[in-house]
Order: sequence, then structure tokens, then C-alpha cells
Amino acid sequence: MTQLSDYRVLSFDVYGTLVDWEGGILAAFQPILDKTKAQFTRKHLLTIYHELEREQQSKTPDMPYHQLLTTVHPEFAKRLGLEIPSQEESNRFGESVGNWPAFPDTVDALKRLSKHYKLVVLSNVDRASFAKTNAGSLEGFPFDLIITAQDVGSYKPDLRNFEYMLKMVKLNFDIEPSQVLQTAQSQFHDHHPASKIGIKSAWIERPGATMGNLSDNIYDWRFHTMGDMAKAYEAGQ
Repeated sequence: MTQLSDYRVLSFDVYGTLVDWEGGILAAFQPILDKTKAQFTRKHLLTIYHELEREQQSKTPDMPYHQLLTTVHPEFAKRLGLEIPSQEESNRFGESVGNWPAFPDTVDALKRLSKHYKLVVLSNVDRASFAKTNAGSLEGFPFDLIITAQDVGSYKPDLRNFEYMLKMVKLNFDIEPSQVLQTAQSQFHDHHPASKIGIKSAWIERPGATMGNLSDNIYDWRFHTMGDMAKAYEAGQ
């Protein structure tokens, strides 16, 4: 049976896995909700947002993520029957990415895991937004390789993103695909496409997560937090 120590690279989805994507989206949308008495459940808001984001990513695969958020923002308000926001409000929503908080276990877990693995970012955001997050809530953590949707020209779950990552890992570190472990929360964006091209995966099943869930769950390891994964490695699992 394989162990976590059999792998040499962790390829991370960042937003949802290391950074609180859902909390970030809801906090950034709150000013629009504050203008109205309408009440929505967290799940309803996130389900609609995820649907709109996914549609927009399919429609404009080369649009930088912060711009995509800006574009989705008025549609999100419209779908909820709320007043359409101003361009300035939508711009603020798009620029919020860099301020989304890391999960409390993230930075410590990255430091512990970096002793054993090359740590690679494979994110659906754009370079500038990730740079803000990395300098902000990820405390300047030095990843070994950073790949964004902007670098590839498509958004996950497109297989091209994973193929590009494997190619870059081979090029930069001379490490084979069989030694790469996709480490992510989203079944839709990460685990299902990774399995299609034979990449093993660790599911960081953040409690209460909504976006990216599917009825069929694919994974080789399963943890609630990155901290739990680091602990499992240290325990020789």
C-alpha cells in the first residue's frame, strides 16, 4: 500500500484548500446583502455563485480571475433579485481575492510539509491576485512553483491545467507524474480531472464546504485540514 512519503510533489489548489474561498466570496458580497432585508442561506448563495463562476470560466477561459469575479458580481445580484451593483462595487468584489483569509492551519502545515515535498501551486486565479494572497494571508510562503489559470489559458477542471503542471514539474524538478499528489478540497475542479489523467489525490474535505462538491467523491487520502495531513505524514501514514 502506498504511503504519503512515496510522493515528492504536492500540487495545491489554493482557494478552498489553503485559503477560505467561500468565506472570502461571502464577505466580499456582504455589502450588497447589507442594502436589503432579503435573507439567504450560506448554501444557497454559494451554490448560485459557483454555478455562475463555472459558466463564466467556460465562456471566457482566458479572462483573468479578478476580472471574472468583477463580471460575475452583477449577475450574482441579479440572480438573487437584488439591486444591480455599480461598476465600482463590482471592481471591489473582483479585487477582494488578495484579502481572503488563509485557514488557521495552513501556513504551519505548509512549513511542515515543505521539509518533505516540493510544493506547487495549481490555482484558478490570475498571477496578480495570487501574489497578493501569497504576500498577505499566506505570509510570503515560498512555494517551489506557481502555476495559475492565466499561465495555462484555461481554468480547472480543464485537463490542460494538470498536463501543464506535470510538464513543468518534470522540467523543473525531474519528478515523474506518479510522484505527484494533487491536494485539494474541490472534487469538481481537482479530484475528478486529476484522476482522469492518473494523478493520485489527497482530499482536504474542509468541514461545511459547498463549492466544488459532487455526489461521487474520488480520493486516495482524506483529511479535514492541511494540519491533519501534515500530522499523518509525520505519523508515517
